[in-house]
Amino acid sequence: MRARLTAAFGVLALAATMLTGTAQADDREHGARPQRLANLQHIVVLMQENRSFDSYFGVLHDQGQPRTAEVPETGNPNPTNPNGPPITPFHQPQTCISSDVAHGWTATHAEINGGKMNGFTTQNVAPADPTGRRAMGYYDQSDLPFYYGLARTFGIGDRYFASVPGPTYPNRFYEMAGTSFGHISNDFPPAGGWPQPTIFGRLQAAGISWKVYFAQVSTALFFADGQSHQDHIVPISQYFADAKAGTLPQVAFVEPTYIGKVAVESDEHPPANIQVGQQFTAGVVNALMASPNWSSSAFLLTYDEHGGFYDHVAPPRAPKPDNIPPILKPGDVNVPFDQYGVRVPFLVVSPFSKPHFVSHRVSDHTSILKLIELRFGLKPLSERDEHANGLLEYFDFNHPHFTDPPSLPAATINAAKAAQCALDHPGTLGL
Repeated sequence: MRARLTAAFGVLALAATMLTGTAQADDREHGARPQRLANLQHIVVLMQENRSFDSYFGVLHDQGQPRTAEVPETGNPNPTNPNGPPITPFHQPQTCISSDVAHGWTATHAEINGGKMNGFTTQNVAPADPTGRRAMGYYDQSDLPFYYGLARTFGIGDRYFASVPGPTYPNRFYEMAGTSFGHISNDFPPAGGWPQPTIFGRLQAAGISWKVYFAQVSTALFFADGQSHQDHIVPISQYFADAKAGTLPQVAFVEPTYIGKVAVESDEHPPANIQVGQQFTAGVVNALMASPNWSSSAFLLTYDEHGGFYDHVAPPRAPKPDNIPPILKPGDVNVPFDQYGVRVPFLVVSPFSKPHFVSHRVSDHTSILKLIELRFGLKPLSERDEHANGLLEYFDFNHPHFTDPPSLPAATINAAKAAQCALDHPGTLGL
């Protein structure tokens, strides 16, 4: 699978080298004035890879944000001794785990196990980890100081779920198109890209400025809308230049490095070094805070899916995005797109953020689309984003609290753990 995906991204990399460098009713429903929502002039979105809420913020309740739920100690069964003591969540000592964890369509449904959330260890049995214990590991503020600083200062959601119980591509399709149009696997697009409507096409048609800033390659090129507007898809260096100049577009998507050695890959996809990804995110956030655009911006950070890591909150039912059934392969579980995926981290960083805020509203990746649609008066792309929560509860547009950006912890990289990462994973990593 990795070789196939690496080849797929190789095609995108070749394409990338050719690149040149107001719904008032919804506003009233959430108590926001339409004219105040218009003060939000720049929305910046970064989607990282493969981490559950509990794996990153499960101990946030005890480390500065008691409004988030505590992780229960019930754990998951030990596959080598099902009747013995369970494997409970533990502080993962390494910033790079031994190997990836299962997060395909069928595996994720087995991990959720009808809402029991007890299939993570069984689905992650491996020769080097016969109990699947690595799926139960979590990090804390000592590992992710910058992220914990964001979570304690701005707004975090503890009921934000992946859009589909499955892997990267289908969830990124929801972020861009409001649906995976039947796809449950990391399926590579045909020549010319997927023809489905996307947020990029909606923005272009409405005359809303937008860009995709990529560190390596852009998944926007999976769609015809992206390939048709390659002048809007630019290297990450342009983001930092635009932020410095105060010329960020109205909507921006930022993409990390998906493939590389552990000191380079910045998407946080296991077994990549989480601190490298945190440092990448910090660079994007700090550039925005230092930008003339900061006073009218919002930065949204999320993760495409849980990556196979444990989470204790059962995903609720979800509106089906359309009438397209899952594209199944032999052995795939046959269920419709009517359930969210596993819970993932979600943070809102803005001068308009409610301070020290936790949202308990059910949201998913199409909530990001909904916010963009509310702000710029765009039509929804699917039934999912039409009925999504628009994230307005995170904001106080009448009283901006962070006009002056706050001080945040540094996104440090532990040298000893980074060296261990390089020793354990000397080759190239990727999706």
